[in-house]
Amino acid sequence: MISIAERHQKIISRLQQEGKVNVADLCTDMDVSSVTIRKDLKLLEDKGLLFRTHGGATLHNPYTTDRSVNEKEKIQSAEKMLIGTAAAKLLEPNDSILIASGTTVLALAKNIQPKGSLSVITSALNVALELIRHPEVEVIQLGGLVRKSSSSVTGPYAEGILADFSFSKLFLGVDGIDMEFGLTTTNVMEAHLNRQMIKVAQKTIVLADSTKFGKRGFGKICGFEDIDQIITDKGVSDYVVRTLEGMGIKVTIV
Repeated sequence: MISIAERHQKIISRLQQEGKVNVADLCTDMDVSSVTIRKDLKLLEDKGLLFRTHGGATLHNPYTTDRSVNEKEKIQSAEKMLIGTAAAKLLEPNDSILIASGTTVLALAKNIQPKGSLSVITSALNVALELIRHPEVEVIQLGGLVRKSSSSVTGPYAEGILADFSFSKLFLGVDGIDMEFGLTTTNVMEAHLNRQMIKVAQKTIVLADSTKFGKRGFGKICGFEDIDQIITDKGVSDYVVRTLEGMGIKVTIV
């Protein structure tokens, strides 16, 4: 029978290769019970070698916390600009788009060079301020409660305005993309507003750098069935890309 030390070594090796492990798979591979594997995972977590999740474990802390927009803008800044550049190329002449909040969608706003007229509705104050410098862009700022950490609005006023419009594209920023749980943000009210945005857009395009994968925020936005395309950077794993494409989601890597 395989020893506890050997089990732990196998678990750590698999985590280093795949980034996460599943209890059921580990039970099958090592021919032990789920109780044994869960005890192993707890011991390894107590040593600071992994983080337990529902049904398994991961190498990195899966839970994301709310941080100010000024702090987040400095993280993966080069990757975010590349993502924003790629997203801007999807715009068409006389387009009508919806832009949510976040530093990655702000990178989109910074890269927009309008082809003809462009109508934009946004929940993000910093996105609106970036776009008003273009005379060809008509900007409608949603109203509501201002979240200081994200420089964006949430609440029923913003959601009510959305009901009067229809958009070709929604550009959505997220705080976490968990392959089992879905897409999340750190704020429940923002998650609810994002869900309303998805309902009024013909196509939902997620802009997220690779550090967002494997993370979970407090508020769930949606599952993968509501997403049409994800634009991310080359730090994303091949496994994640294959899984997303298997769901019918277009993945663009910059």
